[in-house]
Amino acid sequence: MQLTINGQTHPVPDGWEQEPLLWLLRETAGLVGTRFGCGAGLCGACTVLVDGEAARSCLLTAQALQGRAITTIEGLSPPGAELHPVQQAWVAHNVPQCGYCQSGQIMGAVALLRATPQPSDAQIDAAMAGHLCRCGTQRRVRAAIHHAAGQSTGTPS
Repeated sequence: MQLTINGQTHPVPDGWEQEPLLWLLRETAGLVGTRFGCGAGLCGACTVLVDGEAARSCLLTAQALQGRAITTIEGLSPPGAELHPVQQAWVAHNVPQCGYCQSGQIMGAVALLRATPQPSDAQIDAAMAGHLCRCGTQRRVRAAIHHAAGQSTGTPS
């Protein structure tokens, strides 16, 4: 069995077919940008894209993802490439504090902008509500998403 992760084929070791994608990414593919948070799909730290849509990797098994395209935070901006526009906006608006939730937040924002290229504040708040941030950076997240969407947000906050 194999999975397509960040455009590359990755073998799934025997016995790992029913393991959560999160552990396959971290333990067998060496992609540690996706973080373990709650293990119940409630916090958003483990968010990846599956066929372009946000998905919680702690809830998905490898077997359920055969033939689907998985993108992790590492796949947004391969080494040596320019940062993804959402990542650039995150830097411009100083979004991360502790940084633990950021890969999941960024992946959620990318999925939002693919589905809704010019989101309103309410759409951003609704899409990002499932991404917990104990540092309280939600206002900066909203500003960064507007920035990545090419909307005017004033100065970085």
